[in-house]
This record gives sequence, C-alpha cells and structure tokens, in this order.
Amino acid sequence: MKQLGIAGRRGEKVRSDVYIAVEVRDEGGVELTVKSRVDFIYLESIKELIYTGLKHFGIRNARVEVEDSGAVPFVIMARLEAAVMRALGQRVPEWLPEPGPSFTRATTRERWRRSRLYLPGNEPKFMLNARIYQPDGVILDLEDSVPPEEKDAALILVRNALRAVDFGECERMVRINPLPAGYDELMSVISAGVNVILVPKCEDDEQLEELDEQISTIQRQTQVKNEVYLMPIVETARGAFKAHKIARASERICALTYGLEDYIADIGASKTREGTESLWLRSIVVNAARAAGVQPIDTVYADVADLDGLRESCRAAKALGFEGKGCIHPRQVTVVNEEFMPGDEEIERAKDIVRADKMAKAQGRSVAVIGSKMIDPPVVRRAQRTLEMAVAFGKISPDWDKEAE
Repeated sequence: MKQLGIAGRRGEKVRSDVYIAVEVRDEGGVELTVKSRVDFIYLESIKELIYTGLKHFGIRNARVEVEDSGAVPFVIMARLEAAVMRALGQRVPEWLPEPGPSFTRATTRERWRRSRLYLPGNEPKFMLNARIYQPDGVILDLEDSVPPEEKDAALILVRNALRAVDFGECERMVRINPLPAGYDELMSVISAGVNVILVPKCEDDEQLEELDEQISTIQRQTQVKNEVYLMPIVETARGAFKAHKIARASERICALTYGLEDYIADIGASKTREGTESLWLRSIVVNAARAAGVQPIDTVYADVADLDGLRESCRAAKALGFEGKGCIHPRQVTVVNEEFMPGDEEIERAKDIVRADKMAKAQGRSVAVIGSKMIDPPVVRRAQRTLEMAVAFGKISPDWDKEAE
C-alpha cells in the first residue's frame, strides 16, 4: 500500500524552502533522491538529515523526493515532518530543533509595542532575517496569510522557527486561528516559547477566559517558565460592543487591537482614506484598552507603497491615543517606529511637566503649575510615560533629571 504526502514548495522563484514528497511503502527500504541549489556544499548533509528524520518518524520503507531551494535544517525537518504526517494521515513524533538565542528570551506585559511585523507562517524566507528591520515584535501568522490547506504544515514551521530563529530583541508573537480552531495550535506555540498570542475575531470574553485556563494547563504540562501574554483583535460589530469586557477578560492581556477589513465588511461600510467608517471602532478600542489598563494598538496600513499615507495614518492613530501599529511589509517598520517615538519637543515638554510636578510636591503643593497653566495628575502621568519611552529607546539618559541639576 502506497501513501503519498507532500510539503513545501519548489520553483525558480522559491528560496529558503524545500519541497519534500514522501511515498510510504510496505517494503523496499528508503529510496532517496535529492536536488539542491547548494548541492556542491550541502548535498551529503541534506541526505544525512533526511535519513535521520525518517528514522525519527518511524519510516523504514519509502520513496522520498527532495528539491531544496536553500532551506536551513529547521525548515527541512519541518517540511519532512509535514510530508510524513500527510502521508500517514496522523501526527508523528515531533522533531524539535536545538533552541536558539531567542528561545528563552522573556517579555513583559508593559514593554513597548510600537511596531509589529506580520510574517506569513508558511514562508520561511521572511522569518530568517526579520530582526534586521528592528520591529518591536514579529508575528508569525497562522491565520489569514496561510491557505487553509497549508495550516497544518505552517504550524510545524512556526513551531520550529520560534525555537531556532534568532529574532534578536523582537517580541515573538503568533496569530493563531479564530477560536475554537486556535485551541489546537496552543501546545505547539507555547512549548516553543511564544511571548504573545494574537487572538483574531474576538467577540466573547468567556472565550478568552477559557483560553487563559488552557494556556495555564499547557504551561504546567510543558514546564514552560516564560509568561505568555494575549493580544485580542476586535474585528466585528459584536466584538466592538464587548471591547471592554474582552480587554479585561484575563490578566494575560497586554494589548488590544482591531482588524479593519473584517470590521468594514461586517458593518457593510466602504473604506475611505480618511477612515471615517472606522472612527467609532478606533475610539472604542482606545477607550476599552485604557479602561482595562492595557495598550491600545492600531491596525495595519494596507498600501505598502504609500509611506506618506502610512506616516499620516500613524499620526492620526497616535492623536487618538494608540501606542503602536501593525506592519505588513518591512519597509513600513521604520516609519511606524519613528512616528510612535516621542519627538524632541514632546520630550522637552514632558521634562518640564515632570520637573514642575516634582517641585510642587517638594513645596507641599498638590498641583503643579507651568506659567499660568495648572498641570493635572493625568497630564503628569502621560509625561512620565513619554519619558519612560524615550529612556527605553535611548533618546535620553535614565538620569536625565539629575543631569539638569
């Protein structure tokens, strides 16, 4: 009886990936053929890796075809695992790559999330060097960017990437599929050390409560020590009306964002450059996030060629109270980082406010004054947060106040 499973891609334009076809047979041992663009250096290494993987997956008799386009070992083994799984029609023992330098890198609930770069979960070429663009976070996406027929293979690839790829200082995020389907992806991404899970199409705080419980159970089972945070995505009218409940459904929630395209489709609106059709939603998300004590994060800007429009969109989002924005192309990251970073005038104004507040307290006054204007406590807290951000990204010294004395 022959069973065929195929995973990965091949072709002239494919890079950093590998096509693997595994035909499981009843007898005859392993028949392996390998083509590689780098066969003059790595042909024997690729063969050895494939043989090792087949033994690990319990495959003793099979015809295996490999066409390599410069894939690294964790990609080769992810594609082999997917091909064997598809051939057998069942899960197989996981092959886990050696942990890289990012694997145990923890995050915090309060860290800055100006930019998050979406990376399709079935495209290894985008994962390998994502850190060089310096987003605050990278999102390995299992939802919209992955075709339904490739989601099983993408999950294996994302799991291996989380373990093996050096994402530098980037927070490692995964967008799972909408619940309840996303529950089946939790074990793989949590055991691989994910920092933040993005939860699409959130409409129910009770789903997030259940998600919290499942994460805790998996952490106990896998003995994962790093904390796992959640970023719900509001994408429907129903979700918008429940935004505050969603934002406070779990202590794991670190931020709240929204999905524009699905929301517009849900309410039957037309998309405009000015964003008037989504102003209510954006206001709801900001207020729900602030009321729950989590970060409000703006959605993506779809036109990757229009950097001026992106800059304008960032400024509008920041004016509404958002602290960051999604990116769907590396070229967007620099613009987003710049626009959500406080400018020099904003920093100096924040310094004046914090100094005035410090002086008022030293003099026993409850309210600070700058010139003829009273400075209320909320204004002081905002100024303090501005300076915290400036310190975090090296724009000013942590001892800026002492340096002025």
